[in-house]
Amino acid sequence: MSRTRVLVLNSGSSSVKYQLLDMRDSSRLAVGLVERIGEQTSRLKHSCLTTGGTRELNGPIADHEAALKTVAEELAKDGLGLDSPELAAIGHRVVHGGMFFTEPTVIDDEVLAEIERLIPVAPLHNPANLTGIRTARALRPDLPQVAVFDTAFHTTMPESAARYAIDPKIADRHRIRRYGFHGTSHAYVSRQTARLLGKAPEEVNVIVLHLGNGASASAVRAGTCVDTSMGLTPLEGLVMGTRSGDLDPAVIFHLARVGGMSMDEIDTLLNKRSGLFGLCGDNDMREIRRRIDEGDEEAGLAFDIYIHRLKKYIGAYYAVLGRVDALAFTAGVGENAAPVREAAVAGLEGLGLAVDPERNAVRADGARLISPAGARVAVAVVPTDEELEIATQTYALVGNNS
Repeated sequence: MSRTRVLVLNSGSSSVKYQLLDMRDSSRLAVGLVERIGEQTSRLKHSCLTTGGTRELNGPIADHEAALKTVAEELAKDGLGLDSPELAAIGHRVVHGGMFFTEPTVIDDEVLAEIERLIPVAPLHNPANLTGIRTARALRPDLPQVAVFDTAFHTTMPESAARYAIDPKIADRHRIRRYGFHGTSHAYVSRQTARLLGKAPEEVNVIVLHLGNGASASAVRAGTCVDTSMGLTPLEGLVMGTRSGDLDPAVIFHLARVGGMSMDEIDTLLNKRSGLFGLCGDNDMREIRRRIDEGDEEAGLAFDIYIHRLKKYIGAYYAVLGRVDALAFTAGVGENAAPVREAAVAGLEGLGLAVDPERNAVRADGARLISPAGARVAVAVVPTDEELEIATQTYALVGNNS
């Protein structure tokens, strides 16, 4: 029996997202989410797409090991268990790969050790990713396990974009540089945008706006990333749901010296209590737009700040690329919030950017153009599929050898 299935695991600090795909046609066999791991109110929602059945389990799930064992049990109920001879590999999302990992990598003890060494620059993400990997390896020690890194797509940036203007010796000693994140999404969306235009990725320059609760922009020239908005950590760049994005670094000194805040308090402020949430108390764009429609000035200002930052990055990356063939919106906000797309390009007609109001208002599942017919620069909505990208990279690496 051929091994054509890949299980994709995305282990967060208190959650595990998973998908099982058949790489013969990239079809999904099962999808699910375990959330609130470690709490009494843990929940697992599992859907088998071959039968159309959905199950939900509620109750305490102690840790990631218990979560993954429960996932394995649910898959087994549908005849899709981890012991299936058709399972070729398990692909893991790993947020931070530093400069060491520039492509998907088969996991061994040395790879695990390097991911662990990167914890100081990804303290919220890499520990959870490691827990998922170790648990999966224990469940199937004979099966190839592959790490697909959020940062890998951005390792093509030139040093002029990746380096910060600080002492290089200090930067190198502490691994300080721009790494970027959401790389699987930026890679997938930039390729799909080229396909939408009927061209090869090598023929087009694309600005990708990944707009979700976390948000990032990238400049992609001929299929390779040349700049991105997130930096050493996912805090830099665009205004996000709860993260501040760009700010004067001296704000941190001021809060410590004058505000009397500890480093941990400042970290919490900038990562969890800033962005849209910090500005208006909501980080859901739908709720913000509802409040704006009701005349809420606080929500309106938060939206304006969000859009202002977007415009700055669009303009900056237009300058970096020199020629732009397409601007692509993706992720939860980018795919669903028509007012965000319209506002982001309003006033940029001189750059060839515009949206057609009727096209922009249409809600659809697939990739589509929302710019006017004959526009100099295509503006597109391109749904991201990070799980498919991880599965594709995983299978390309080990599928034929499994």
